Amino acid sequence: MPAVIFDLDGTLVDSAPDIHAALNLTLAEEEAPPLTLPQVVGFIGNGVPVLIERVMRARGEPTDAARHKDLHDRFMRHYNADPATLTTLYPGVEACLRGLSAAGWQIGLCTNKPQGPSREILGSFGLLELFAVVIGGDSLSVKKPDPAPLRAAAAAFDGGPVLYVGDSEVDAAAAAAAGLPFALFTEGYRKTPAQDLPHQALFSHFDALPALLQGLACS
Repeated sequence: MPAVIFDLDGTLVDSAPDIHAALNLTLAEEEAPPLTLPQVVGFIGNGVPVLIERVMRARGEPTDAARHKDLHDRFMRHYNADPATLTTLYPGVEACLRGLSAAGWQIGLCTNKPQGPSREILGSFGLLELFAVVIGGDSLSVKKPDPAPLRAAAAAFDGGPVLYVGDSEVDAAAAAAAGLPFALFTEGYRKTPAQDLPHQALFSHFDALPALLQGLACS
């Protein structure tokens, strides 16, 4: 059976508002000025440790391991307490996932977000049961764009073609490194022009994805 692995943030869900809220709660604890939502969107993609590094850099803070750990741990406390209230599915995602599952596709998730909130977000939309495997940013010792997380997700399937769907530079690089055909969702958190990223297909709405995946699986 064919299989498809999805990224989460900026691909299946717009999670930036909840990440933004948790970061600003963290900063408010020390009476620091809040970050804007566009700033936070620009920080997303490489996992929480890099997110915190980017926050520190934007605030002009020097690199300091103890400070980084403090911000990281306080952010995760806020985010784990409420990862899904402001998060929304992109249009067509639920119908796409349920249709793929009904058609016999195996479905997985590979994200740089930690597994706990990733599962909670999928569960909040009633979609977790559709996923045969969830690989988070804390599942292995490395994160995307290293190919190991994608390969770990692909290993959970029973053979057949495996495709990857994501929205960002990190996703494109991970797919290329893992040797997986890549469908690029153009409405997520990407910063680079789509034509400059390696991909086998482009789409802007999930209504178009099943046919694209079928074509890639048969090519």
